[in-house]
Amino acid sequence: MDLKGKTVFVTGATSGIGEACARAFASKGSGLILSARRKDVLEEKAAEIKKEYGVPAEVFALDVRSRKAVFALADELAAKKLVPDVLVNNAGLARGLSKIQDGNVDEWEEMIDTNVKGLLYVSRAILPLMVARNYGHVVNIGSLAGRIVYPAGNVYNATKFAVDALSQAMNLDLAGTNIRVSLIEPGMVKTNFSAVRFSGDTAKAADVYEGVRYLTGRDIADAVLYIVQAPDNVNIQSLLIMPVDQRNPYIIHREKNSQ
Repeated sequence: MDLKGKTVFVTGATSGIGEACARAFASKGSGLILSARRKDVLEEKAAEIKKEYGVPAEVFALDVRSRKAVFALADELAAKKLVPDVLVNNAGLARGLSKIQDGNVDEWEEMIDTNVKGLLYVSRAILPLMVARNYGHVVNIGSLAGRIVYPAGNVYNATKFAVDALSQAMNLDLAGTNIRVSLIEPGMVKTNFSAVRFSGDTAKAADVYEGVRYLTGRDIADAVLYIVQAPDNVNIQSLLIMPVDQRNPYIIHREKNSQ
């Protein structure tokens, strides 16, 4: 896919992997549709991107947990003829790190509503627009947590296993079309992920990455570009990306001042 002039829709675009993906696609000349809950931050990021890369960037305040809002946005995009060529389902989060018998049910529901139902809502709203044109690429951002369960990960693990299953299902359901579906499963990426998980405890979040040569949002964005720019006859259905210092959730090499 030649990305110049294409339209890319990124959810959760204000920071981390989402922001990195927006910038990476903009660097290739793609127009952007950016969504997130914090419209003020989103507008600031979009202004920076438009100034640096000279591409159009539409912003929409969107909570993917709201089915009504998601489908209304899809209708608005269709009316404006802003049909995405690429959809990056990036919006997601983790809350807490408790054993299931001690878990916070409100946190469980937020993870399920965002990571699973939010991805479903956005995909269900956007895919018919792609199917009508028989063209497009959906990239779902999963996690190593969707392959291997780790202690106290329980519900977060379950949501990311669901993203894996849904990505496989999308590929089956879209057989016979020119629409590709890819799943990227990152290991340890330093974003605000851990700060969100630990309710803003930045010190605790920093400990997660201490002494590790972790991945960055740009590393994942580069992988997204690689997948999307593959030849039209190639569908990279899944890609596991790990930092060199992490081999699975349990084997992590830590060294002082390693990054």
